[in-house]
Amino acid sequence: MSTYLEEKVKFYDQEYRAGNALISDKKFDQLENNLMRINPNSDYFTNKKALPLPSLPKDQILEFLEGLLPNTRLLIEPKIDGCAIAIKYVNGKLEKAISRKGSDVTEKIKTIKSIPREINIRSIFVVRGELFTQQEAPSYSQRIASGYLRSRDYEPNPKITFCAFQIINSNCNEYESLIYCRKLGFTIPEIVEANRTSQVETFRQAWKSGKLFSDWPTDGIVVKVNSRKLQLLREKSYCCYPYWQMAIKY
Repeated sequence: MSTYLEEKVKFYDQEYRAGNALISDKKFDQLENNLMRINPNSDYFTNKKALPLPSLPKDQILEFLEGLLPNTRLLIEPKIDGCAIAIKYVNGKLEKAISRKGSDVTEKIKTIKSIPREINIRSIFVVRGELFTQQEAPSYSQRIASGYLRSRDYEPNPKITFCAFQIINSNCNEYESLIYCRKLGFTIPEIVEANRTSQVETFRQAWKSGKLFSDWPTDGIVVKVNSRKLQLLREKSYCCYPYWQMAIKY
């Protein structure tokens, strides 16, 4: 089962990176999450060529909240408008950085001062985050970051920075993972805790009115289930909503 699933994930990933997406992001993310659960040591996650960089689902919030208890602890973060990057460290050293489209941007990423070249960890560590520019409009932030990654220039705009918002191979609760990233030297996003699912709409309205996350170039908010146990239960689910985090862009 693991070998067959691994082959499927690799095939769909290869086709996507070649510009020929054969299945939806939602379906691919579910396959990828199942592979992580069944075989976290798959070379799909650990070799130099492939880094998992799943997209955030963008569905109706009521569908996302379906099945959660009213007092489920949720984290609300800014949805930063920039360029998604996955970075892999091996034995504490930055080894590989990959863009959303699968381009190797390692040397470019090494020039960003907010990204540590070495971290105090002696294992494989894969972090996901966003490359963006501070104090700029969201669309301009994304344009500057993507332009730098495409250019031959290795002198980045000093405003370009990186925010880490997920450890791909972590078994910790989400809040603990973010705090761990900060201890390793990464910038992490502003976090607001929602102790009831009914609070999500309140925070969405606060963001829309400019009262929340105003210091970040955002085009929405991200809602995450904090508990790793609940995250895994959702990832394993086939009959209800399979995601534990989602972006709200309206």
